[in-house]
Parts: sequence; C-alpha cells; structure tokens
Amino acid sequence: MDRIQKSYQKFSDSYDAFMTQRTWQSQVYNELFWNSVRDKDIAEKILKYIPDDFSGFLLDVPVGTAVFTEEKYKKINHAKICVVDNSEDMLEKTRERLGKCGNIKILQGDVSKMQFSNNTFNIVISMNGFHAFNSKDQAYSETYRVLKTGGKFIASMYIKGKCKTTDLLVKHILTKKGWFTPPFETEQSLKERLEKMYRIEDFHVDGSIAYFCAIKK
Repeated sequence: MDRIQKSYQKFSDSYDAFMTQRTWQSQVYNELFWNSVRDKDIAEKILKYIPDDFSGFLLDVPVGTAVFTEEKYKKINHAKICVVDNSEDMLEKTRERLGKCGNIKILQGDVSKMQFSNNTFNIVISMNGFHAFNSKDQAYSETYRVLKTGGKFIASMYIKGKCKTTDLLVKHILTKKGWFTPPFETEQSLKERLEKMYRIEDFHVDGSIAYFCAIKK
C-alpha cells in the first residue's frame, strides 16, 4: 500500500463531513486556508460540463466517496460510467452510494497504469485528483490516452502561487500527511500543459483551485 492509500485510509471515515463542511472545524479550516472556496461549489460547476442527457462512456478518477457525484450519476442513467480510486476504503463508501446502479462499474486502480483501451471514454473527469497523484506525468498521459478524440477532459485541482497561506498549508501540513503530493501546477504551467494536448473550452481559477473543461485534439 502506497503513501496516498495509507493517508486516505485513515481519512475515509471523516472525508464526507470534511469535504462538505458539515463540521465547524472544517468550516473554520476552509475559511482560513482556502479563502472560503468550497469543494461543493466547485463540484457543482464542474458537473455542469456533463449534459443531463449524456449517454456515452464516462471515467471518473479518483471518485473518492462519490459524495459530490452521486446525484449526477444517478441522473445520467443512460451513460456507461466507470469510477476508479486507489483507496479501497473510499470505494467502500462509493459502493454504498452507487453499488446498485447497473450502469456504473466501481474499480480499485492506479491512474498511472489504467487497464482501459485507448480512446475508450467520451468524458474523463478528475476532481481533486492531480494534486494528490504520485505520478503526475503518467496520470496526464493515461487520462489523455483513454479519452476519445473530441472527448472532454474535466478536472479541478490545487494550483500554487495564488495564496501564500494556502501554499503554506499545502507544504507543511497536507503534503506531510500524504493527502497532496508535489510538484504542483501553477495557473500558467497548467494552461501550457493542457494546450499541448487539448483545446481549452473553459478555464477558471477560484482561490487556489483551478477547474476546467478541455477537448482532446
């Protein structure tokens, strides 16, 4: 079990409450270190990139506990959805939410070496994944490989250089806990990376979080 799996194994029980700011501790943390940018709000914006009548093939990596995606995925029940996470503990909670959906496959796996064929998916979505992935170059390469030409790459991630307080939190706490893994993108480096492989359809920065929709060339 790698460092990220171990860290999220310890965190899985409190993950939902923390990410949705259901506790006063998470609310204070969010206000002080993330400039009150809420993961729930970012997730709602990202999921709007997926049409409600979508019926193609969608990959979500990492799915986490599906706390933000459950409602959307149940709505697009004509789509073929595959959700992947490296943490079996996270996937236990995902199965509670999505395990009865016949159009959804739930798999444990590593984004840097996925078993899917080239050009499989119409949409690849990755919320809060790339700032945690160990092998970022491989993760970018693999998500690009499995996406069809003309398909959407939809993602959100932490970017450095926007807020000193957030950058210090990431460097001295979140990285040491194993929840985030350097190196991290800046707004400019992320745009430059995407432009080599995709046509950027939409790109936003909210606090220290970038989120976007890009089309595979």
